[in-house]
Amino acid sequence: MPHSSPVTDKSSQRWPLAAVLLLPLVLLAGCGKPDAPAAAAAGPPAAPPPQVSVVTVQPKDTAITFEYTGQTAGSRETEVRARVSGILQRRLFEEGSTVKAGASLFQIDTANLQTQVASTDALIAVAEARLNQTKRDVARLAPLIAEKAISQKEFDDSKSAVESAEASIKQARAQSNEAKLNLGYTRVIAPISGVTGTAAKADGSLVSSADMLTTIVQVNPIYVNFSVSEGDMLKLNKQMASGQVAVPGKKSNNGSVAFGVTVKLSDGSTYPRQGKMNFSSEKLNPATGSFDARAEIANPDGALRPGQFVRVVLGGANRTQSITVPQRAILDGPMGKMVFKVTPENTLAPQPVEIDGWSNGEWIVTKGLAAGERVMVDGVIKANKPGMTVTPIPFVASATPGTALKPAADASAKPAAAATPAAPAAKQ
Repeated sequence: MPHSSPVTDKSSQRWPLAAVLLLPLVLLAGCGKPDAPAAAAAGPPAAPPPQVSVVTVQPKDTAITFEYTGQTAGSRETEVRARVSGILQRRLFEEGSTVKAGASLFQIDTANLQTQVASTDALIAVAEARLNQTKRDVARLAPLIAEKAISQKEFDDSKSAVESAEASIKQARAQSNEAKLNLGYTRVIAPISGVTGTAAKADGSLVSSADMLTTIVQVNPIYVNFSVSEGDMLKLNKQMASGQVAVPGKKSNNGSVAFGVTVKLSDGSTYPRQGKMNFSSEKLNPATGSFDARAEIANPDGALRPGQFVRVVLGGANRTQSITVPQRAILDGPMGKMVFKVTPENTLAPQPVEIDGWSNGEWIVTKGLAAGERVMVDGVIKANKPGMTVTPIPFVASATPGTALKPAADASAKPAAAATPAAPAAKQ
């Protein structure tokens, strides 16, 4: 026991020395552990709000158009028919060519009618001879009646014979004129100027009076016939009465509004010449349930042909004090059409809207927006959550969706440059 005390005292002196050496390491480890979660929670720098192009809506008069399906037709169309019977000797025109009014189209054999003319001329000669005979009879009997040598009845009969002979001459001359007129009808002429159709009868055919020989269509100007539905007509009348829509000019004498007319062809091109609306029916067509209408367009080069199906665009009307937004600002939502409004706090707010047609690439909004409100046009791909904060920039109407955000790309470069010095700090 006396020898154990020194050993115990020596080991007890070693423990305090070990504790002193380990204390800095424990403190260093304890200081490092709380800092690791804080660094992880900080993460990378927060991204700036996405930039979107916006437009501030304001009421304005907006040009509107009305578009319908139409079909072209000649302004004048006629059937050329034979007026006398006979053998069709020859055709005097080229099918499908343009002819002037009065031009010869067909020649019918004249032999039979020339004989009729000669016959009527002979009848006139006979009637004139008879008239001369009756006049001589009256002249011979006149002295006798003065001397009471003949009866009054005999003298009156001679005068009646003169009158009858005069009537016979008139009848013969009328028959002669008819025969000569029919002889003139053997040359069939064009009643109007226009484009001819195909010949219905070949040379050498026997034609009868009233047989159709060909057709002529006048294509300058050309008509475009179309129909306006009853619903569209009622809606337009209500909008005009309330002042929402202003139409060009006043109604003409034939009941049509002075709309300007543009024609779109089946290949998508637009006919270069504009026309005018020259007729609209006041009566509903029971067969189509719509109102018949017609436009007139100059067609000097014959580019438009009768029978073509076209799109008729009526222009010149205005939607007064209407709110419009670019076409791509309108989105399809669960409840219908909608837009994203940008609030004064630069956050997105979905707004249902009602639209009524579009003009020059812009939708006409009739309900849901007020003057002075901002609407997002481009940027829905990266900004599409309600309440999301955005950075609005002015919308450039002439730019495409890809170029509308070019100013935003330049602006976003500035925050990126400001964040660059922080990268080395993170590495440190």
